[in-house]
Amino acid sequence: MPQPHAHAQGQTRTPSPERRRVRAPSPSTRPIRREDFGYDQARHLLWRAGFGGTPAQVRAVSEMGPRDAVDFLLDFESTRDTYDGPSAADFNPFIMAEPTPEQRRAYQRARREQDEDALARLRRTRQDRQRSDRRQVADVKRWWLERMIESPRPLEEKLTLFWHGHFATGYRTIENSYHMYLQNQLFRAHAAGSFESLMRGIIRDPAMLNYLNNDRNRVGAPNENLARELMELFSLGEGNYSERDIKEGARALTGYTFRNNEFVFNADRHDTGSKRILAAQGNLDGDDFVTAILHERSCSEFIAMKLYEFFVAMVPSDRRNIRYRPAVAFIESIAKTMREHDYELKPVLREMFRSRHFYEEANIAEKIKSPVELVVSSVRSLRVPVRDLDVLVEALSVMGQEPLQPPNVAGWPGGRSWINTSTLFVRQNILAYMLTGKLPSGFDPDAAVERYDATPMADDLAAGEIDGLSDPVLALPHLCRFMLGRPALPRQLDVLTAYVDTRGGRLDPPTLSGCMALITAMPEYQLG
Repeated sequence: MPQPHAHAQGQTRTPSPERRRVRAPSPSTRPIRREDFGYDQARHLLWRAGFGGTPAQVRAVSEMGPRDAVDFLLDFESTRDTYDGPSAADFNPFIMAEPTPEQRRAYQRARREQDEDALARLRRTRQDRQRSDRRQVADVKRWWLERMIESPRPLEEKLTLFWHGHFATGYRTIENSYHMYLQNQLFRAHAAGSFESLMRGIIRDPAMLNYLNNDRNRVGAPNENLARELMELFSLGEGNYSERDIKEGARALTGYTFRNNEFVFNADRHDTGSKRILAAQGNLDGDDFVTAILHERSCSEFIAMKLYEFFVAMVPSDRRNIRYRPAVAFIESIAKTMREHDYELKPVLREMFRSRHFYEEANIAEKIKSPVELVVSSVRSLRVPVRDLDVLVEALSVMGQEPLQPPNVAGWPGGRSWINTSTLFVRQNILAYMLTGKLPSGFDPDAAVERYDATPMADDLAAGEIDGLSDPVLALPHLCRFMLGRPALPRQLDVLTAYVDTRGGRLDPPTLSGCMALITAMPEYQLG
Protein backbone atom coordinates (compact mmCIF):
# COMPACT_ATOMS: atom_id res chain seq x y z
CA MET A 1 0.00 0.00 0.00
CA PRO A 2 1.37 3.48 -0.78
CA GLN A 3 2.37 5.48 2.28
CA PRO A 4 1.38 9.14 2.24
CA HIS A 5 4.08 10.05 4.80
CA ALA A 6 6.82 10.86 2.31
CA HIS A 7 4.35 12.28 -0.16
CA ALA A 8 2.89 14.54 2.53
CA GLN A 9 6.16 16.36 3.09
CA GLY A 10 5.92 17.95 -0.31
CA GLN A 11 2.18 18.45 -0.21
CA THR A 12 1.89 21.69 1.74
CA ARG A 13 -0.34 23.91 -0.32
CA THR A 14 -3.56 24.97 1.33
CA PRO A 15 -6.71 23.62 -0.30
CA SER A 16 -8.35 26.63 -1.87
CA PRO A 17 -12.12 26.93 -1.97
CA GLU A 18 -11.71 29.42 -4.80
CA ARG A 19 -9.99 27.16 -7.28
CA ARG A 20 -13.19 26.02 -9.04
CA ARG A 21 -15.34 28.20 -11.21
CA VAL A 22 -18.87 27.82 -9.96
CA ARG A 23 -21.93 29.97 -10.13
CA ALA A 24 -22.36 32.41 -7.27
CA PRO A 25 -24.95 31.08 -4.81
CA SER A 26 -28.36 32.65 -4.47
CA PRO A 27 -29.63 33.70 -1.04
CA SER A 28 -32.77 31.60 -1.39
CA THR A 29 -34.14 29.99 1.77
CA ARG A 30 -36.77 28.23 -0.34
CA PRO A 31 -36.58 24.44 0.08
CA ILE A 32 -34.61 22.46 -2.46
CA ARG A 33 -36.88 20.50 -4.79
CA ARG A 34 -37.12 16.75 -4.38
CA GLU A 35 -35.88 16.18 -7.93
CA ASP A 36 -32.77 18.30 -7.24
CA PHE A 37 -31.80 16.26 -4.16
CA GLY A 38 -29.62 13.38 -5.28
CA TYR A 39 -26.53 11.46 -4.18
CA ASP A 40 -24.21 14.49 -4.01
CA GLN A 41 -26.72 16.55 -2.03
CA ALA A 42 -27.38 13.68 0.39
CA ARG A 43 -23.66 13.24 0.95
CA HIS A 44 -23.29 16.99 1.59
CA LEU A 45 -26.10 16.90 4.15
CA LEU A 46 -24.55 13.96 6.00
CA TRP A 47 -21.14 15.64 6.12
CA ARG A 48 -22.37 19.02 7.32
CA ALA A 49 -25.25 17.94 9.59
CA GLY A 50 -23.13 15.17 11.06
CA PHE A 51 -19.82 13.47 10.40
CA GLY A 52 -20.40 11.83 7.02
CA GLY A 53 -21.78 8.43 6.19
CA THR A 54 -21.12 5.23 4.27
CA PRO A 55 -22.19 4.87 0.62
CA ALA A 56 -25.27 2.94 1.77
CA GLN A 57 -26.18 5.72 4.21
CA VAL A 58 -25.76 8.32 1.50
CA ARG A 59 -28.08 6.37 -0.80
CA ALA A 60 -30.64 5.92 1.98
CA VAL A 61 -30.68 9.66 2.73
CA SER A 62 -30.97 10.41 -0.99
CA GLU A 63 -33.99 8.15 -1.25
CA MET A 64 -35.65 9.85 1.73
CA GLY A 65 -35.72 13.20 -0.04
CA PRO A 66 -34.67 16.49 1.56
CA ARG A 67 -37.69 16.97 3.80
CA ASP A 68 -37.65 13.55 5.47
CA ALA A 69 -33.84 13.37 5.55
CA VAL A 70 -33.52 16.67 7.40
CA ASP A 71 -36.28 15.68 9.82
CA PHE A 72 -34.56 12.35 10.49
CA LEU A 73 -31.24 14.02 11.33
CA LEU A 74 -32.67 17.01 13.20
CA ASP A 75 -35.33 15.27 15.28
CA PHE A 76 -32.65 13.10 16.82
CA GLU A 77 -34.51 12.66 20.09
CA SER A 78 -36.69 10.10 18.32
CA THR A 79 -33.61 7.97 17.54
CA ARG A 80 -32.70 5.67 20.41
CA ASP A 81 -29.28 6.51 21.80
CA THR A 82 -27.52 3.16 21.51
CA TYR A 83 -24.09 4.47 22.51
CA ASP A 84 -23.07 2.29 25.45
CA GLY A 85 -19.75 3.82 26.41
CA PRO A 86 -18.93 5.46 29.76
CA SER A 87 -21.66 7.48 31.48
CA ALA A 88 -21.84 9.95 34.36
CA ALA A 89 -21.52 7.10 36.84
CA ASP A 90 -18.08 6.29 35.41
CA PHE A 91 -16.64 9.73 36.25
CA ASN A 92 -15.73 10.83 39.77
CA PRO A 93 -17.48 14.13 40.61
CA PHE A 94 -15.49 14.73 43.79
CA ILE A 95 -11.82 14.63 42.78
CA MET A 96 -11.53 18.42 43.01
CA ALA A 97 -14.17 18.90 45.71
CA GLU A 98 -13.73 21.95 47.93
CA PRO A 99 -11.93 21.33 51.25
CA THR A 100 -14.20 20.40 54.13
CA PRO A 101 -14.29 22.66 57.22
CA GLU A 102 -12.13 20.09 59.01
CA GLN A 103 -9.53 20.15 56.20
CA ARG A 104 -9.47 23.94 56.25
CA ARG A 105 -8.91 23.97 59.99
CA ALA A 106 -6.08 21.45 59.63
CA TYR A 107 -4.38 23.61 57.01
CA GLN A 108 -4.78 26.79 59.05
CA ARG A 109 -3.43 25.05 62.16
CA ALA A 110 -0.39 23.76 60.24
CA ARG A 111 0.35 27.25 58.91
CA ARG A 112 -0.14 28.84 62.31
CA GLU A 113 2.16 26.33 63.96
CA GLN A 114 4.59 26.34 61.02
CA ASP A 115 4.29 22.56 60.82
CA GLU A 116 6.24 21.96 57.61
CA ASP A 117 5.65 18.21 57.64
CA ALA A 118 1.88 18.69 57.83
CA LEU A 119 1.97 21.36 55.11
CA ALA A 120 4.01 19.04 52.88
CA ARG A 121 1.48 16.22 53.37
CA LEU A 122 -1.39 18.57 52.47
CA ARG A 123 0.46 19.73 49.36
CA ARG A 124 1.12 16.13 48.29
CA THR A 125 -2.56 15.30 48.81
CA ARG A 126 -3.58 18.19 46.56
CA GLN A 127 -0.99 17.21 43.92
CA ASP A 128 -2.31 13.63 43.96
CA ARG A 129 -5.83 14.94 43.37
CA GLN A 130 -4.63 17.12 40.50
CA ARG A 131 -2.91 14.15 38.87
CA SER A 132 -6.08 12.08 39.25
CA ASP A 133 -8.08 14.87 37.69
CA ARG A 134 -5.74 15.10 34.72
CA ARG A 135 -6.17 11.36 34.20
CA GLN A 136 -9.93 11.78 34.37
CA VAL A 137 -10.03 14.64 31.86
CA ALA A 138 -8.15 12.33 29.46
CA ASP A 139 -10.93 9.80 30.06
CA VAL A 140 -13.55 12.45 29.28
CA LYS A 141 -11.79 13.37 26.03
CA ARG A 142 -11.71 9.74 24.92
CA TRP A 143 -15.36 9.32 25.94
CA TRP A 144 -16.49 12.27 23.85
CA LEU A 145 -14.43 11.32 20.80
CA GLU A 146 -15.79 7.78 20.99
CA ARG A 147 -19.31 9.15 21.35
CA MET A 148 -18.92 11.33 18.23
CA ILE A 149 -17.72 8.27 16.32
CA GLU A 150 -20.40 5.84 17.51
CA SER A 151 -23.49 7.92 18.26
CA PRO A 152 -26.58 7.15 16.13
CA ARG A 153 -27.45 10.86 16.57
CA PRO A 154 -24.59 12.58 14.72
CA LEU A 155 -26.19 16.04 14.54
CA GLU A 156 -26.55 16.07 18.32
CA GLU A 157 -22.79 15.56 18.66
CA LYS A 158 -22.00 18.01 15.85
CA LEU A 159 -24.01 20.70 17.65
CA THR A 160 -22.34 19.82 20.96
CA LEU A 161 -19.02 20.45 19.21
CA PHE A 162 -20.35 23.73 17.84
CA TRP A 163 -21.44 25.00 21.26
CA HIS A 164 -18.14 23.90 22.81
CA GLY A 165 -16.32 26.14 20.33
CA HIS A 166 -18.85 28.96 20.82
CA PHE A 167 -18.93 28.99 24.65
CA ALA A 168 -15.25 28.10 24.72
CA THR A 169 -13.93 26.88 28.08
CA GLY A 170 -10.50 25.35 28.64
CA TYR A 171 -9.67 22.65 31.15
CA ARG A 172 -6.16 23.90 31.90
CA THR A 173 -7.62 27.10 33.33
CA ILE A 174 -10.29 25.58 35.55
CA GLU A 175 -8.57 22.23 36.34
CA ASN A 176 -11.79 20.39 37.07
CA SER A 177 -12.54 17.47 34.77
CA TYR A 178 -16.05 16.88 36.10
CA HIS A 179 -17.02 20.49 35.45
CA MET A 180 -15.91 20.05 31.84
CA TYR A 181 -18.03 16.90 31.64
CA LEU A 182 -21.06 18.73 33.07
CA GLN A 183 -20.62 21.56 30.57
CA ASN A 184 -20.41 19.08 27.71
CA GLN A 185 -23.69 17.56 28.89
CA LEU A 186 -25.23 21.04 29.07
CA PHE A 187 -24.38 21.62 25.41
CA ARG A 188 -25.81 18.22 24.46
CA ALA A 189 -29.02 18.84 26.39
CA HIS A 190 -29.66 22.12 24.54
CA ALA A 191 -27.95 21.15 21.26
CA ALA A 192 -30.88 21.98 18.95
CA GLY A 193 -33.18 23.40 21.58
CA SER A 194 -33.61 26.91 22.93
CA PHE A 195 -30.71 29.34 22.73
CA GLU A 196 -32.38 31.29 25.49
CA SER A 197 -32.30 28.25 27.78
CA LEU A 198 -28.68 27.62 26.87
CA MET A 199 -27.76 31.22 27.73
CA ARG A 200 -29.50 30.92 31.09
CA GLY A 201 -27.65 27.65 31.63
CA ILE A 202 -24.24 29.06 30.76
CA ILE A 203 -24.44 31.85 33.38
CA ARG A 204 -25.01 29.08 35.94
CA ASP A 205 -22.40 26.65 34.59
CA PRO A 206 -19.59 25.97 37.12
CA ALA A 207 -16.97 25.57 34.37
CA MET A 208 -17.87 28.92 32.77
CA LEU A 209 -18.23 30.72 36.11
CA ASN A 210 -14.74 29.52 37.04
CA TYR A 211 -13.19 30.10 33.61
CA LEU A 212 -14.29 33.75 33.47
CA ASN A 213 -13.84 34.42 37.19
CA ASN A 214 -17.48 35.15 37.95
CA ASP A 215 -17.08 33.23 41.21
CA ARG A 216 -15.13 36.33 42.31
CA ASN A 217 -17.87 38.74 41.18
CA ARG A 218 -19.43 40.48 44.17
CA VAL A 219 -21.19 43.71 45.06
CA GLY A 220 -18.71 46.54 45.43
CA ALA A 221 -16.02 44.68 43.46
CA PRO A 222 -17.63 43.53 40.19
CA ASN A 223 -15.63 41.27 37.86
CA GLU A 224 -16.47 42.11 34.24
CA ASN A 225 -15.08 39.05 32.45
CA LEU A 226 -18.28 37.04 32.04
CA ALA A 227 -20.43 40.09 31.28
CA ARG A 228 -18.04 41.20 28.54
CA GLU A 229 -17.73 37.83 26.84
CA LEU A 230 -21.44 37.12 27.22
CA MET A 231 -22.09 40.07 24.91
CA GLU A 232 -18.99 40.24 22.71
CA LEU A 233 -18.35 36.55 21.96
CA PHE A 234 -21.47 34.66 22.99
CA SER A 235 -24.45 36.74 21.81
CA LEU A 236 -24.13 40.22 20.30
CA GLY A 237 -20.74 40.66 18.68
CA GLU A 238 -18.35 43.55 18.99
CA GLY A 239 -19.81 47.02 18.55
CA ASN A 240 -23.36 46.14 19.62
CA TYR A 241 -23.03 47.16 23.27
CA SER A 242 -21.25 49.81 25.32
CA GLU A 243 -18.69 49.72 28.11
CA ARG A 244 -21.48 50.84 30.43
CA ASP A 245 -23.49 47.76 29.43
CA ILE A 246 -20.53 45.60 30.46
CA LYS A 247 -20.20 47.29 33.84
CA GLU A 248 -23.93 47.07 34.51
CA GLY A 249 -24.03 43.49 33.27
CA ALA A 250 -21.25 42.58 35.70
CA ARG A 251 -23.33 44.04 38.54
CA ALA A 252 -26.30 41.92 37.42
CA LEU A 253 -24.11 38.79 37.63
CA THR A 254 -22.75 39.47 41.11
CA GLY A 255 -23.33 36.55 43.46
CA TYR A 256 -23.50 34.00 40.63
CA THR A 257 -21.07 31.37 41.82
CA PHE A 258 -20.85 27.63 42.51
CA ARG A 259 -20.06 25.18 45.26
CA ASN A 260 -18.48 21.92 44.21
CA ASN A 261 -20.60 20.86 41.19
CA GLU A 262 -23.68 23.02 41.79
CA PHE A 263 -24.61 26.57 40.86
CA VAL A 264 -25.13 28.83 43.89
CA PHE A 265 -26.72 32.27 43.99
CA ASN A 266 -25.12 34.11 46.88
CA ALA A 267 -27.62 36.84 47.72
CA ASP A 268 -25.19 38.52 50.13
CA ARG A 269 -22.81 39.16 47.22
CA HIS A 270 -25.46 40.32 44.76
CA ASP A 271 -25.85 43.99 43.83
CA THR A 272 -29.53 44.87 44.30
CA GLY A 273 -29.21 48.43 43.04
CA SER A 274 -30.84 49.78 39.89
CA LYS A 275 -29.01 49.00 36.64
CA ARG A 276 -29.41 49.85 32.97
CA ILE A 277 -28.33 47.22 30.45
CA LEU A 278 -29.05 47.86 26.78
CA ALA A 279 -32.79 48.70 26.72
CA ALA A 280 -33.59 47.22 30.15
CA GLN A 281 -33.60 49.06 33.46
CA GLY A 282 -34.29 48.16 37.09
CA ASN A 283 -32.99 45.81 39.78
CA LEU A 284 -31.66 43.44 37.13
CA ASP A 285 -30.14 40.02 37.79
CA GLY A 286 -28.45 37.51 35.47
CA ASP A 287 -31.72 36.32 33.90
CA ASP A 288 -32.75 39.93 33.24
CA PHE A 289 -29.35 40.47 31.63
CA VAL A 290 -29.95 37.52 29.29
CA THR A 291 -33.46 38.79 28.47
CA ALA A 292 -32.08 42.23 27.59
CA ILE A 293 -29.55 40.61 25.24
CA LEU A 294 -32.17 38.47 23.49
CA HIS A 295 -34.31 41.54 22.81
CA GLU A 296 -31.51 42.98 20.67
CA ARG A 297 -31.84 42.27 16.94
CA SER A 298 -28.07 41.90 16.70
CA CYS A 299 -28.24 38.79 18.90
CA SER A 300 -30.24 36.74 16.40
CA GLU A 301 -28.04 37.99 13.56
CA PHE A 302 -24.85 37.10 15.44
CA ILE A 303 -25.96 33.56 16.30
CA ALA A 304 -27.31 33.03 12.78
CA MET A 305 -23.91 34.03 11.38
CA LYS A 306 -22.12 31.64 13.74
CA LEU A 307 -24.39 28.75 12.71
CA TYR A 308 -23.94 29.65 9.03
CA GLU A 309 -20.15 29.68 9.28
CA PHE A 310 -20.11 26.33 11.08
CA PHE A 311 -22.53 24.51 8.80
CA VAL A 312 -22.40 26.32 5.44
CA ALA A 313 -19.42 28.57 4.66
CA MET A 314 -17.06 31.11 6.19
CA VAL A 315 -17.98 34.77 5.74
CA PRO A 316 -15.25 37.45 5.97
CA SER A 317 -15.64 40.36 8.36
CA ASP A 318 -15.77 42.74 5.38
CA ARG A 319 -19.09 41.74 3.86
CA ARG A 320 -19.27 44.55 1.32
CA ASN A 321 -17.74 42.24 -1.27
CA ILE A 322 -20.51 41.48 -3.78
CA ARG A 323 -19.48 37.82 -3.72
CA TYR A 324 -20.76 37.44 -0.16
CA ARG A 325 -24.07 39.29 -0.51
CA PRO A 326 -26.08 36.05 -0.94
CA ALA A 327 -24.60 34.69 2.28
CA VAL A 328 -25.36 37.89 4.17
CA ALA A 329 -28.94 37.91 2.85
CA PHE A 330 -29.36 34.27 3.85
CA ILE A 331 -28.05 34.94 7.35
CA GLU A 332 -30.49 37.82 7.76
CA SER A 333 -33.32 35.54 6.67
CA ILE A 334 -32.57 32.76 9.16
CA ALA A 335 -32.00 35.37 11.88
CA LYS A 336 -35.56 36.54 11.25
CA THR A 337 -36.73 32.94 11.61
CA MET A 338 -34.87 32.73 14.92
CA ARG A 339 -36.63 35.83 16.24
CA GLU A 340 -40.03 34.62 15.05
CA HIS A 341 -39.54 31.33 16.94
CA ASP A 342 -38.25 32.90 20.18
CA TYR A 343 -34.72 31.59 19.71
CA GLU A 344 -35.74 27.97 19.22
CA LEU A 345 -32.98 26.51 17.07
CA LYS A 346 -34.73 23.65 15.28
CA PRO A 347 -36.78 25.88 12.94
CA VAL A 348 -33.57 27.72 11.98
CA LEU A 349 -31.60 24.54 11.34
CA ARG A 350 -34.50 22.98 9.46
CA GLU A 351 -34.75 25.99 7.17
CA MET A 352 -30.99 26.00 6.64
CA PHE A 353 -30.62 22.30 5.84
CA ARG A 354 -33.62 22.27 3.49
CA SER A 355 -32.72 25.45 1.63
CA ARG A 356 -31.54 25.67 -1.95
CA HIS A 357 -28.72 27.90 -0.73
CA PHE A 358 -27.27 25.14 1.47
CA TYR A 359 -26.91 22.85 -1.57
CA GLU A 360 -25.47 25.44 -3.98
CA GLU A 361 -22.40 24.11 -5.76
CA ALA A 362 -20.29 26.90 -4.24
CA ASN A 363 -21.07 25.53 -0.77
CA ILE A 364 -20.42 21.82 -1.43
CA ALA A 365 -17.02 20.29 -0.58
CA GLU A 366 -15.53 23.75 -0.12
CA LYS A 367 -15.22 24.07 3.66
CA ILE A 368 -11.98 23.04 5.36
CA LYS A 369 -12.67 20.21 7.79
CA SER A 370 -11.73 20.84 11.38
CA PRO A 371 -9.41 18.18 12.86
CA VAL A 372 -12.33 16.59 14.74
CA GLU A 373 -14.46 16.53 11.58
CA LEU A 374 -11.56 15.02 9.62
CA VAL A 375 -10.95 12.18 12.06
CA VAL A 376 -14.55 11.39 13.01
CA SER A 377 -15.91 11.60 9.45
CA SER A 378 -13.14 9.31 8.17
CA VAL A 379 -14.12 6.64 10.69
CA ARG A 380 -17.85 7.02 10.11
CA SER A 381 -17.71 7.13 6.31
CA LEU A 382 -14.80 4.82 5.46
CA ARG A 383 -15.22 2.52 8.48
CA VAL A 384 -11.50 2.63 9.20
CA PRO A 385 -10.40 1.24 12.58
CA VAL A 386 -10.24 3.66 15.50
CA ARG A 387 -7.17 1.71 16.68
CA ASP A 388 -6.11 3.83 19.70
CA LEU A 389 -8.22 6.72 21.00
CA ASP A 390 -5.20 8.19 22.80
CA VAL A 391 -3.32 8.45 19.49
CA LEU A 392 -6.31 10.16 17.88
CA VAL A 393 -6.75 12.63 20.75
CA GLU A 394 -3.04 13.49 20.64
CA ALA A 395 -3.26 14.02 16.88
CA LEU A 396 -6.24 16.33 17.35
CA SER A 397 -4.19 18.37 19.79
CA VAL A 398 -1.24 18.64 17.39
CA MET A 399 -3.62 19.57 14.55
CA GLY A 400 -4.95 22.44 16.67
CA GLN A 401 -8.27 21.17 18.05
CA GLU A 402 -7.74 19.52 21.41
CA PRO A 403 -11.13 18.59 22.87
CA LEU A 404 -11.98 20.46 26.08
CA GLN A 405 -9.09 22.87 25.45
CA PRO A 406 -9.94 25.67 22.98
CA PRO A 407 -7.05 28.13 22.57
CA ASN A 408 -8.90 30.94 24.36
CA VAL A 409 -12.39 32.24 25.16
CA ALA A 410 -12.92 33.09 21.47
CA GLY A 411 -12.70 29.40 20.56
CA TRP A 412 -11.15 27.98 17.42
CA PRO A 413 -11.05 30.46 14.52
CA GLY A 414 -11.59 27.70 11.94
CA GLY A 415 -11.30 28.09 8.18
CA ARG A 416 -7.79 28.42 6.79
CA SER A 417 -6.32 28.56 10.30
CA TRP A 418 -6.65 24.76 10.38
CA ILE A 419 -4.11 24.31 7.59
CA ASN A 420 -0.40 24.97 7.54
CA THR A 421 2.68 22.95 6.61
CA SER A 422 2.85 21.25 9.99
CA THR A 423 -0.84 20.47 10.48
CA LEU A 424 -1.31 19.20 6.93
CA PHE A 425 1.52 16.73 7.48
CA VAL A 426 -0.13 15.47 10.70
CA ARG A 427 -3.54 15.32 9.02
CA GLN A 428 -2.24 13.01 6.32
CA ASN A 429 -0.25 10.91 8.76
CA ILE A 430 -3.19 10.29 11.09
CA LEU A 431 -5.30 9.14 8.14
CA ALA A 432 -2.51 6.81 7.08
CA TYR A 433 -2.43 5.51 10.66
CA MET A 434 -6.13 4.70 10.64
CA LEU A 435 -5.89 3.00 7.26
CA THR A 436 -2.66 1.06 7.83
CA GLY A 437 -1.62 1.30 11.49
CA LYS A 438 1.57 3.08 10.42
CA LEU A 439 2.85 5.87 12.64
CA PRO A 440 5.75 8.23 11.78
CA SER A 441 7.84 6.29 14.32
CA GLY A 442 6.76 2.83 13.19
CA PHE A 443 3.71 0.57 13.22
CA ASP A 444 1.05 0.22 15.87
CA PRO A 445 1.75 -3.15 17.54
CA ASP A 446 -1.87 -4.18 16.96
CA ALA A 447 -1.88 -3.17 13.28
CA ALA A 448 -1.25 -6.73 12.10
CA VAL A 449 -4.31 -7.92 14.01
CA GLU A 450 -6.59 -4.94 13.39
CA ARG A 451 -6.11 -4.69 9.65
CA TYR A 452 -8.32 -2.37 7.65
CA ASP A 453 -10.51 -4.45 5.36
CA ALA A 454 -11.85 -2.32 2.54
CA THR A 455 -14.12 -5.11 1.26
CA PRO A 456 -17.32 -4.00 3.07
CA MET A 457 -16.85 -0.41 1.91
CA ALA A 458 -16.07 -1.63 -1.60
CA ASP A 459 -19.17 -3.83 -1.69
CA ASP A 460 -21.22 -0.95 -0.32
CA LEU A 461 -19.93 1.38 -3.03
CA ALA A 462 -20.38 -1.22 -5.75
CA ALA A 463 -23.96 -1.97 -4.72
CA GLY A 464 -25.21 1.45 -5.62
CA GLU A 465 -22.68 2.95 -7.98
CA ILE A 466 -20.89 0.43 -10.16
CA ASP A 467 -21.14 -3.09 -11.47
CA GLY A 468 -18.37 -4.68 -9.45
CA LEU A 469 -14.85 -3.45 -8.83
CA SER A 470 -12.90 -5.28 -11.50
CA ASP A 471 -12.69 -2.31 -13.87
CA PRO A 472 -10.74 0.64 -12.40
CA VAL A 473 -11.90 2.89 -15.25
CA LEU A 474 -15.44 2.58 -13.88
CA ALA A 475 -14.66 2.30 -10.19
CA LEU A 476 -12.09 5.04 -9.55
CA PRO A 477 -14.29 8.02 -10.53
CA HIS A 478 -16.99 6.76 -8.15
CA LEU A 479 -14.49 6.23 -5.35
CA CYS A 480 -13.25 9.82 -5.76
CA ARG A 481 -16.77 11.15 -5.92
CA PHE A 482 -17.66 9.44 -2.66
CA MET A 483 -14.50 10.38 -0.76
CA LEU A 484 -14.05 13.92 -2.11
CA GLY A 485 -17.66 14.94 -2.64
CA ARG A 486 -17.13 16.07 -6.22
CA PRO A 487 -16.41 14.64 -9.67
CA ALA A 488 -12.87 13.34 -10.03
CA LEU A 489 -10.30 15.56 -11.74
CA PRO A 490 -8.07 14.10 -14.48
CA ARG A 491 -4.90 14.58 -12.42
CA GLN A 492 -6.47 12.67 -9.53
CA LEU A 493 -7.47 9.77 -11.74
CA ASP A 494 -3.99 9.72 -13.31
CA VAL A 495 -2.38 9.24 -9.88
CA LEU A 496 -4.80 6.47 -8.94
CA THR A 497 -4.63 4.71 -12.30
CA ALA A 498 -0.82 4.70 -12.23
CA TYR A 499 -0.89 3.08 -8.79
CA VAL A 500 -3.47 0.46 -9.85
CA ASP A 501 -1.29 -0.38 -12.87
CA THR A 502 1.60 -1.19 -10.53
CA ARG A 503 -0.76 -3.63 -8.77
CA GLY A 504 -1.60 -5.58 -11.89
CA GLY A 505 -4.42 -3.35 -13.14
CA ARG A 506 -7.11 -4.87 -10.91
CA LEU A 507 -8.88 -3.02 -8.12
CA ASP A 508 -8.95 -5.80 -5.53
CA PRO A 509 -9.58 -4.84 -1.86
CA PRO A 510 -5.89 -4.32 -0.92
CA THR A 511 -5.39 -2.14 -3.99
CA LEU A 512 -8.58 -0.28 -3.13
CA SER A 513 -7.16 0.44 0.33
CA GLY A 514 -4.06 1.82 -1.33
CA CYS A 515 -6.16 4.08 -3.54
CA MET A 516 -8.00 5.30 -0.47
CA ALA A 517 -4.68 6.15 1.20
CA LEU A 518 -3.72 8.18 -1.88
CA ILE A 519 -7.05 10.00 -1.91
CA THR A 520 -6.80 10.92 1.78
CA ALA A 521 -3.39 12.44 0.99
CA MET A 522 -4.91 14.74 -1.65
CA PRO A 523 -5.47 18.37 -0.60
CA GLU A 524 -9.11 18.09 -1.67
CA TYR A 525 -9.77 15.50 1.04
CA GLN A 526 -9.26 18.28 3.58
CA LEU A 527 -12.47 19.87 2.31
CA GLY A 528 -15.94 18.72 3.18
